[in-house]
Amino acid sequence: MRDTLVLNASFEPLSTVTLNRAVVLVLQDKAVVEQARPGLRVRAAAVEIPVPRVIRLCRYVRVPFRRQAPWSRRGVLVRDQHRCAYCGKRATTVDHVVPRAQGGRDTWLNTVASCAMDNHRKADRTPEEAGMPLLRQPFEPTPADAMLLALGRDGVAALPDGVSPARAQLRAWGSLAFSAA
Repeated sequence: MRDTLVLNASFEPLSTVTLNRAVVLVLQDKAVVEQARPGLRVRAAAVEIPVPRVIRLCRYVRVPFRRQAPWSRRGVLVRDQHRCAYCGKRATTVDHVVPRAQGGRDTWLNTVASCAMDNHRKADRTPEEAGMPLLRQPFEPTPADAMLLALGRDGVAALPDGVSPARAQLRAWGSLAFSAA
């Protein structure tokens, strides 16, 4: 699982990586550990380092500007915290608000996480036609927000203050748990 946030040398979020990749970057002196998981350490024969939660690259990496986070089914599930947009239970599928049969597309604003039962019950109808109101409206995350959301609520809550200007907004969004959850 990709649960280590990688920051640029300027503290901008770049991506999330696996624990193995984060440890390799630290051992190669390409990154430093900004925040570690408390009480956990990675040990080898001659070295011992804390298990990184956030690492920062030592050199600045120029990244082309990206206005939109790329849409994906996994991204929708992560954005909606694996909670059904209709009932709040655990979501395993992605549902189209405007069904594909009616011209709906795979976009951030037209897709929500859904449990299989509600996805089947709604079928090829809009939420209004099916009498199934959305508990929360879909939104389009920025690329940086999408990376932070991938860390999960606990990961975002544990980030240091200077990581992202959207951190407070993401913390607030993460605290808006569904009432049925």
